[in-house]
Amino acid sequence: MEKQKIAVAMSGGVDSSAAAFLAKQAGDAFGATMRLCDGASEEDGRAAEICASLGIPHTVWDFRDAFRREVMERFAAAYAAGQTPNPCVVCNRYIKFGAFLDRALQSGAQRIVTGHYARTVRQGNRVVLQKAADKSKDQSYVLYTLSAKALEHVWFPLGELTKPQVREVAREQGLANADRKESQDICFVPDGDYAAFIERFTGQTFPPGDFTDLSGRVLGRHKGIIRYTVGQRRGLGLALPASMYVVEKDVRHNCVRLGFGEDLLSDTAEVGALNLIACDALTSPLRLSVRVRYNQTEQPATVEQTGEDRLCIRFDAPQRAVTPGQAAVLYDGDTVVGGGTIL
Repeated sequence: MEKQKIAVAMSGGVDSSAAAFLAKQAGDAFGATMRLCDGASEEDGRAAEICASLGIPHTVWDFRDAFRREVMERFAAAYAAGQTPNPCVVCNRYIKFGAFLDRALQSGAQRIVTGHYARTVRQGNRVVLQKAADKSKDQSYVLYTLSAKALEHVWFPLGELTKPQVREVAREQGLANADRKESQDICFVPDGDYAAFIERFTGQTFPPGDFTDLSGRVLGRHKGIIRYTVGQRRGLGLALPASMYVVEKDVRHNCVRLGFGEDLLSDTAEVGALNLIACDALTSPLRLSVRVRYNQTEQPATVEQTGEDRLCIRFDAPQRAVTPGQAAVLYDGDTVVGGGTIL
């Protein structure tokens, strides 16, 4: 039987490299590195070296225009609108499991492989997304936007492995990056200064304005509304008698409102831009677990679909700093029901 042709998204890191080795064992694999930003990339060279050591072809696919349009522009616009977006969620939707998948299928591949820690399982006529076996590395939260088409064609070979097992696979194959440290930075903001990137990217400046308390009393001046996020305490530059946190950003009035810890608590969240995976719609209120931040433990809640593209989440216990622009992802045990953007 002819082996399936598999396109492996190669970043040059240990996860995609181990995934490439496992893909080679399973089929006719080749590595493809996504060029997302201008300039020569170290990733291209590392990925090419890894593919050469594995004995599989390597290519570079240029997605710079799509990445700028779908990820960088959306990121900047969301911050300017007072939200705190997660660009990895957007990149997964439009680039890795959008443009990359389409290019792979056009090239004759039947499947794509990435180094994400997650699993897919067929349930009847539907493929669903599940958490990884290694819960400490699980990346299902940033994958909730995957389409039915993507789920049909993607394979996550690291989903059943722990990170130490993945590094061991890389060592056994003599891969140079077996012990390479992971990067936590957003790829297009490597220095972590989101505000400076947004001002350079958009050509806009975001002027100072007032810090106020929740009653409207002015507490000082902020340095531009894009420099703050809900829940932030450090870096406010204010001498306050007690710890205060960013509770709300009012873009219209260029105002950052501060409150105390209890002011950050909310027991409901409104969610839009839905992507449901395990079902077509929530036909009645459901008891599910919900994660509203990447590194958060899921929280029990009642979830009700209130419109074609709207959910209302009612948490059993109030949650801290539920932040507009972040993702709310719904779980039924290990299965991702779906998710959306916190409004």
